[in-house]
Amino acid sequence: MTPILATIYEAENRWGRDDDFFLAAVDETPAARVLDVGCGTGRLTLALAARGHTVTGVDPDRASLAVARTKPDAGRVTWIEGTSDVLPDAAYDVAVLSSHVAQEIRAEDDWAGTLADLRRALVPGGLLVFDSRDPAARRWEHWNPTDSRRRLALPDGTVVDAWTEVTEVSQGSVSFVHHYVFPDGDELRSPGTLRFRTEAELRTALAAAGFTVVRIHGGWDREPVGASGDGELIVIARAAG
Repeated sequence: MTPILATIYEAENRWGRDDDFFLAAVDETPAARVLDVGCGTGRLTLALAARGHTVTGVDPDRASLAVARTKPDAGRVTWIEGTSDVLPDAAYDVAVLSSHVAQEIRAEDDWAGTLADLRRALVPGGLLVFDSRDPAARRWEHWNPTDSRRRLALPDGTVVDAWTEVTEVSQGSVSFVHHYVFPDGDELRSPGTLRFRTEAELRTALAAAGFTVVRIHGGWDREPVGASGDGELIVIARAAG
């Protein structure tokens, strides 16, 4: 991610109901050693530290971490540039992957490896909490120039017109392009691909990595799967003892 995309990401991803959920889930383990994988610019990471947890934020993107390190109280967090393979053994009580980071891990071998790394990094009985969009909800059908159009205000006052378009849906993956148009007419395009795993696929991968599923919610108010307009699969799993 370039510095300007990191700034746009900040403007587009404000605190929301998903952050409230993750914060409450972690708070169920007081004074926890928390691992935030794919921490990005540190929105949730810093909030967890402010609640008294000992927090490590891990992300492979240098520009995102650079933004995170400039924020107030960033010194309370241990920031690591990298992926799950750099994590120490049995060092954390809770691991979180928020903002659908799990869907960014597209190849099944990489997903299995990430879960194995997280199992290794958690203490026996430690919790893993992550979100993944439910493919049954077909949320990508609203990722089009009409339904997704939005305006973003950057810190310097610049207003950016934005929208998303889907470019391909194939074999459980959805590819798309975010468009960002600046007042002078310059356009920045940010392509991406997300893996949409079913509940059954998530359960199978977790079991193979040594996790027991505690529960899976379908929305941020802890509704059953399929019973919420949020269209989520919010997983809480426990590392084998």
